Amino acid sequence: MGTEMEMEKRVCVTGAGGFVASWIVKLLLSNGYIVHGTVRDPGGEKYAHLNKLERAAYNLKLFKADLLDYGSLVSAIAGCTGVIHVACPVPTSTISNPEARSAKNKWLCIPSFLIRTVEMLEPAVKGTLIVLRACSEAKVKRVVYISSAAAVVKNPKWPEDWVKHETCWSDKEYCRATENWYFLAKTEAESIAFEYGKQNGLDVVAVNPSFVFGPVMQPVLNFSTLLLLKFVKGVYIQIEPGDVDGVPNMLWGIVDVRDVADAVLLAYKKPESEGRYICVAYNITIKDLAEKLKSLYPDQTYLENFGEDDREYCVTSEKLQKLGWTYRQLEETLVDSIKSYKKAGLLD
Repeated sequence: MGTEMEMEKRVCVTGAGGFVASWIVKLLLSNGYIVHGTVRDPGGEKYAHLNKLERAAYNLKLFKADLLDYGSLVSAIAGCTGVIHVACPVPTSTISNPEARSAKNKWLCIPSFLIRTVEMLEPAVKGTLIVLRACSEAKVKRVVYISSAAAVVKNPKWPEDWVKHETCWSDKEYCRATENWYFLAKTEAESIAFEYGKQNGLDVVAVNPSFVFGPVMQPVLNFSTLLLLKFVKGVYIQIEPGDVDGVPNMLWGIVDVRDVADAVLLAYKKPESEGRYICVAYNITIKDLAEKLKSLYPDQTYLENFGEDDREYCVTSEKLQKLGWTYRQLEETLVDSIKSYKKAGLLD
């Protein structure tokens, strides 16, 4: 009986050392789960923070695995009732020529992982399918796939005055035509995950966060962290291809990393959860975010020269809230983020 109960509480988290995944691992451990975490190098310093988590000593096992290596994933997933697929084999660490734009405009060029095509698309889709095949092999009861609001928002056919919800998908052809490769990769991978689940009797649920802010556990920058870190230094990273005068006053969807972890656990353990869940706490314009940060940290340098309002990305998390999800105040997320950046030596 004890072993059966233990099996029920055994979950595999892919890419366990990442920003979002680390918080998911922490939450699972604190809720009594036994966690199998896949990482590139279990003994690496990059993953030391995981072994320091409460209950990690006896409830966390790190597996050396590669998303494109089926055998390594089968070993990690064996014995698990569920899988939370967070990892995506996409290059996210390099920003080519970071001062490409003039210092006067305080811009950074588009991160290379947002503009790579074949390098991003094929591994994202192939990696997802390999993970799902391994899940079928292990007969897991549920897969929670961490997708992105990027798979929701890029749809020019959606009525402009309608808030986007789970039935809205980014238009693949539009993403291809506008060279929004990151949006295309996330849309392709998520739609294939659901298609695979449907054809193979695998219960797949997706969680779609937008920009994920919040405290970092280790000084390794993912894109959302870099975005906020540079933003507080008065530098804007151009997110989409194309030349724009000034800083586009886009609507950003923001969510706390700890609230994403809560959403993932709800999606995993609630029997009634199904389909996809947009995970966004606040829709806020970049200008309003700058004003909010300025009120909290008046000594920092902030962006100016904003363009006209662009509310293309307004989304709702109503479906997730009906599942029981709640979220933190934006001020708490921003303060805790900045505090952790300072502690990690990321903010001079």
